[in-house]
Amino acid sequence: MRIQNGSTVTLNYTVTSEDGELIDPGAEPMVYLHGDQDGLFPKLQAALDGKGLNDTVTATLAAEDAFGPYDRSLVRMEHRARFGFDIDVGTSMEGSTDEGEPMVFIVREIDGDRVTLDANHPLAGLALVFTCTVANIQGPS
Repeated sequence: MRIQNGSTVTLNYTVTSEDGELIDPGAEPMVYLHGDQDGLFPKLQAALDGKGLNDTVTATLAAEDAFGPYDRSLVRMEHRARFGFDIDVGTSMEGSTDEGEPMVFIVREIDGDRVTLDANHPLAGLALVFTCTVANIQGPS
């Protein structure tokens, strides 16, 4: 059986940066619906299209094809007193854009009374290398 639109695919995988730094060891297999644009990056799906059981694929995705470019407009500096609770680096909190759209911000840095908040995905701006082995394919229903 080969991967095609509508197949439910199970992958064993790892994700590294282009320089080989391990980003995601793939501790648990990934399951996705092939052809569903919300399930897996389209360029990675294209690399997997037509592959069979136990085939291994290595695909490098540019930032634009993964989590997008890093957007400096999504970084904000706030005064620590603005928060009515204790915060630490890594704390996530809901907020909104200037247009009122909901966003999740991560505390990236605390420097005295200044807090840096970032709404970019942690992997934004990075090219990612996916190494995937097809562990299971269930045909389209």
